[in-house]
Amino acid sequence: MVKTFLHSTPIRIFLLALCLGLSPFRLSAGNGHSEDTISSALHGRYVMVNNARLWVELEGKGTPLFLLAGGPGSSHRYMHQFSRLKEKHLLVYVDGYGRGRSDTAKSVTEYGLSRDVEDLEGIRVALGFTQIDLLGHSYGGVAAQAYAVKYAANVSHLILADTFFSGEMWQANDDNSNHEIETNFPEIWGTLMNLRLAGAKSIDPPHQKIYATVPYGFLYAYDPGKFEQSQPDETGMTHPHAFNSKLYYQFVGDDGDFIIGGDIGKMDFRKDLKNLKMPLLIYSGRYDRVAVPKFANLYPRYAPQAQFVMFEKSGHNPQVEEPEKLFKLLDDFLGGK
Repeated sequence: MVKTFLHSTPIRIFLLALCLGLSPFRLSAGNGHSEDTISSALHGRYVMVNNARLWVELEGKGTPLFLLAGGPGSSHRYMHQFSRLKEKHLLVYVDGYGRGRSDTAKSVTEYGLSRDVEDLEGIRVALGFTQIDLLGHSYGGVAAQAYAVKYAANVSHLILADTFFSGEMWQANDDNSNHEIETNFPEIWGTLMNLRLAGAKSIDPPHQKIYATVPYGFLYAYDPGKFEQSQPDETGMTHPHAFNSKLYYQFVGDDGDFIIGGDIGKMDFRKDLKNLKMPLLIYSGRYDRVAVPKFANLYPRYAPQAQFVMFEKSGHNPQVEEPEKLFKLLDDFLGGK
């Protein structure tokens, strides 16, 4: 299941598009380096990295803060919920390969966590930044951890938001979500089990369709009402791959709503986190049924040097549910630069 404000699959794929409120747009003919002005304050451009056009948008001024979205498979669009940081930071929104406005792979085997890490490094180099601050939300936090482990010298501050430190933690995400659905939506669960008994897996469209009937806010929100108009407006813009389900299943495996596989199943940062030297902030939501607190609370064990904060009235997206508290925390952590 798609688990982040976009972190997962079925309920997630369908609900993600619904929550994003996508609208048609005019995509200007772009070459590898053309700049496309989206608004008076927001500029987008393609950069050529690893033989693909990757889309980035820049907003604000100051120290560059890269923002990595969840999924895996989501466009950057919802990360504009962090736009209020633009007064003191140059925000760099990234559409990963196969997501948003970036190029799509000819084969899903081209997608992977290591590719995301190398693409991020390529974007940093292409934009001419020596060091960057980095914030990853949900799956974006997985990519941020992998990047910081490999390219620690290039990261000034690291922020891990509602994310996962291992495949085991992601499996707990699936297990908890499925338990909640079975308990609270037995009619949906029964239909799904009948389908699975007939051999269906998460990757199959009928399987996804059934998951999509579970309300988004049930798994992701403390107060579902706060998500009714939570998406930033991008007049004249759409994202061809608002959520790339084929990419998602490449990362988590064909039956990733029940049994985690792929790169997500193999990832594990528990031995690496304690060695990170840059300032590190990790936060999560008490009512997050995806990046579950039972596991999120273990982050201080693996990264004792980090500042860890639990948002008591948030689910998977404190930037929507407790923005005043969150943005003060981020501003203080980043030094009010």
